[in-house]
Amino acid sequence: MKTLLNASFILMILLIIGCTGKKPEPVSSAQTDSVLKTAQSFFGVLPSEVQNPSNTITPEKVLLGKTLFYDTRLSAKGNNSCNDCHNLTTYGVEHSSKSRGDEGMDGSRNSPTVLNAALHFVQFWDGRAKDVEEQAGGPILNPVEMNIHSKEFLENRLDSIQGYRQLFAAAFPDAAKPVTFENVQLAIAAFERTLLTPSRFDTYLNGETSALDEQEKRGLDLFIKTGCASCHSGVLLGGSMFQKAGLFADYHTLPGSNPKDKGRFEVTQAVADTDIFKVPSLRNIAETYPYFHDGAMEDLPDAIEAMANLQLNKNLSEEEVEDMVAFLKSLTGKIPEDALMVPVMP
Repeated sequence: MKTLLNASFILMILLIIGCTGKKPEPVSSAQTDSVLKTAQSFFGVLPSEVQNPSNTITPEKVLLGKTLFYDTRLSAKGNNSCNDCHNLTTYGVEHSSKSRGDEGMDGSRNSPTVLNAALHFVQFWDGRAKDVEEQAGGPILNPVEMNIHSKEFLENRLDSIQGYRQLFAAAFPDAAKPVTFENVQLAIAAFERTLLTPSRFDTYLNGETSALDEQEKRGLDLFIKTGCASCHSGVLLGGSMFQKAGLFADYHTLPGSNPKDKGRFEVTQAVADTDIFKVPSLRNIAETYPYFHDGAMEDLPDAIEAMANLQLNKNLSEEEVEDMVAFLKSLTGKIPEDALMVPVMP
């Protein structure tokens, strides 16, 4: 009887292990991580590239765009480059509530990061540009920002530089006149379309649950359950919709806020668009202070508390804020190394 029991036990083990002799695969932690499954329903992994059928990305176009991005000759007096307001070494911002333009005047809003900007559904805080191609030309002609007096002025300046004539010809080989303002926009936008910063959060969303620690997962769970993900969703955790600044309380009660800024109203003149702004992306948020359209807050925990109160009518405990900060720091990605290498100016 004992022999029969032993034989049955051995047969059972063999059936479990299988004829290959391998042990059964353990249940994946991703399959048992309910937070991951919920997160995957709200968010998305950054793509490897952001193409525009009307502006194909090529190495030559990216090189030209990168050179233009770093060149102060895109401002009237040569005091500013795109990188001055969107410094790539500091995650595409300059850590100032307002940016100072070519004539020494401050802009009216906080300069948002250019990292991952090509994935936003519209550009600028008020959505007045449809994509990064259209956005690229705005600051150049803005009298408070780069103060170039006309498209023709910039075209003539760049066309007078042999090195730029060669770069434009390589980037736009089929163009009868390569050096144009439109091609400046297309080139800068092509470069910006390469500025993607995948983070540990993307690794987590792909199923590697160990990419986030327990505090970060608590923060993620809280972020979703508190309601933050109702606006900060999708691939960018934001950047995909407009929202009123101050749903449950007046946003302008925040110290440092700009009560004169009426948001999208300034574009549409529709009363319903008063204080409406594009929801910012939270990618790299720990590195892109100060926060909000007017740069009203420097401190991330304070910004979290303010948004929970103003947008969700909720008060968070100190521990909850700490957990949410931990999660948001997991969104800090890696800046493409090549983008950080300042090109030789022609």
